[in-house]
Amino acid sequence: MSDVIKSEAISRRKALALLGLATVLGVTASSVVSVSEAEAQTVGMERRQSRRGGRQEHRQGRRTGRHERREQRRQ
Repeated sequence: MSDVIKSEAISRRKALALLGLATVLGVTASSVVSVSEAEAQTVGMERRQSRRGGRQEHRQGRRTGRHERREQRRQ
């Protein structure tokens, strides 16, 4: 346990290699996060569109019904 730890100065080449590695890992991680968020948004958007379509159909049905009832009253 009496080992002497010597600190070594890091060379420019090693520093640039580490910086490049960190950059590659950062870009990769951000692209993975972006893809998973995009997929989640797509699933949510599909559900939203289906609900929206159902609401539009119900609304149109109510409008048609009101129009038909008004026509019957006017005759």
